[in-house]
Amino acid sequence: MIYPWHLYAMAIMYVLAGIIHFLKPKMYMRIMPRYLPQHRLLVYLSGLVEITLGIGLAFPETKNLSIYGIILMLIIFLSVHFYMLSSEKAGAGIPKWALWLRIPLQFFLIWWAWFYLKF
Repeated sequence: MIYPWHLYAMAIMYVLAGIIHFLKPKMYMRIMPRYLPQHRLLVYLSGLVEITLGIGLAFPETKNLSIYGIILMLIIFLSVHFYMLSSEKAGAGIPKWALWLRIPLQFFLIWWAWFYLKF
């Protein structure tokens, strides 16, 4: 089945985002909430999940499961976005306005994934 080009764009976005977890793990470890254990392991696991879900979007047999996985992942990642708003250090030097902008962006990404369930 051929999907719209923007579904493939989404797939590529998640694969690339997942790869960055392996190339720059310290960047992600800086923003991990302190209450979560084993930051390095979680960064690598989340990168692997993003890559897997991104690839899964490209195949009819796994597309919907990947969409549900992406939605769940984005909901879980909301905790990191809120944690980053808790202090200057947690914000990793990102301007406050950009951190606040990430919250509605996260909801847009959830909607964007949900949108493809009808294809």
